[in-house]
Amino acid sequence: MQAVSVIGIDPGSRHTGWGIVSEVSGVLQLVDCGVIHTLSVGKDLSPRLAHIFHELSGVIARHMPQEAAVEQIFTAQNVASALKLGQARGVAVAACAAKDLPVSDYEPTLVKKSLVGTGRAEKDQVAFMVRRMLNMREGKLALDTTDALAVAICHLTMRRFVKLVGE
Repeated sequence: MQAVSVIGIDPGSRHTGWGIVSEVSGVLQLVDCGVIHTLSVGKDLSPRLAHIFHELSGVIARHMPQEAAVEQIFTAQNVASALKLGQARGVAVAACAAKDLPVSDYEPTLVKKSLVGTGRAEKDQVAFMVRRMLNMREGKLALDTTDALAVAICHLTMRRFVKLVGE
């Protein structure tokens, strides 16, 4: 069976987590991961969005994943937050589309359920399962990073499921 690699993205206007996971015959392996931090300068969101786009484009060019998975927006605290989050998400999707990656969207509750077994799992529970599934023993990762890795793992799980059902 051929390896497939997926970039998972947890979009945010201040912190965008990303993680690339590879899978061969059901075995997951961490390729690389990180967080894109943007500087909040005034009310202009444009520089932050450009930074997210350029950083993600660089990550995709460097690692060349075959597919992308992006977390959908959950209900934000207020309308302004939802708009900013939506714009950051749009920039992340555009960065993937600009590199011809097929993009899949996943609701946060589905991501949590596929890893932890409940759609209401806490971020620490998701981080714990990500570390277990990727056989990571050392180092602590930012929660934005583990959320992004969780999205990638969810995508690979759904991908396997669709192949099983289709056969």
